[in-house]
Amino acid sequence: MTATTLGTTETSGAGVPRRRRRGRSPWLHVAMVPLTLLWISPIVFVLLIALRSFDDIAGRGLGAFPASLTLDGFAGAFAGGNLLRALGNSLLVTAAGVIASLALSSWAAYALSRYRIPGRKAILLVMLAGNLLPPQILLVPVAQITQSIGIYDTLFALTLVQVGFGIGFYTFVLHGFMRGLPEEMFEAARLDGAGAARIYAQLVLPLSRPSLAALAALATTWIFNDLIWALTVLRSETKFPITAALLNLQGGYSSQWNVIAAASLVAAVPTAIVFFMFQKQFVSGLLVGSNK
Repeated sequence: MTATTLGTTETSGAGVPRRRRRGRSPWLHVAMVPLTLLWISPIVFVLLIALRSFDDIAGRGLGAFPASLTLDGFAGAFAGGNLLRALGNSLLVTAAGVIASLALSSWAAYALSRYRIPGRKAILLVMLAGNLLPPQILLVPVAQITQSIGIYDTLFALTLVQVGFGIGFYTFVLHGFMRGLPEEMFEAARLDGAGAARIYAQLVLPLSRPSLAALAALATTWIFNDLIWALTVLRSETKFPITAALLNLQGGYSSQWNVIAAASLVAAVPTAIVFFMFQKQFVSGLLVGSNK
């Protein structure tokens, strides 16, 4: 009888917090509604501008509700092929930059986390310290270095800069994850005769997929949306990425805001696709190793 009473008390006591937690979720959803609307409102505003005509915007202002909808803004954005060429440049630089950055940083993180390299902590700190420098103080040195080695005004120079300024952070994140992997797995692999390259390819990389996916999503967003380095190492408009091409759409005296808004929406599509494709891996990758 006593045991039954105690068991009932524990069950009822454990059920109270569950009822309280369930009671909070509707209020949380209600609180998220205005935040969601606030986040979506700029996108809707840009979309409405893209669907308006130039005469409507010039006569009634940007804030007016569209009198009619048209696709002239998107047609003007793609006219001449400049936007498509710039989009291709951005995709090329982003793909090459992400692949090279994650490959080099995963190799570096594997070596620094699993081998007794002299001064490995200092090496990791120096790599991370490079990301703490504001890019404004590095604009002139980077431009002069690319000119001196003969790669100025090339997409290779832009890709190299993106890789150089991202590899330190990616190595730091992957190092924290790889350091938490059990040593027993590596010892068992060595007993089976696996070398360093085989352990990296068949053991470390598969376990690092969530972290690599998260970093790939971040790197894609950072590289694709970058403007400052594109304007630093590029001069020819035919080699501009999408961000620099959008800047060129603004005229000196008047701007076709519907064309700029349409081009901005087109430029946002690739990063949105990447996020929705990797959102689960993105969240799990950020949480990997957090409790170690």
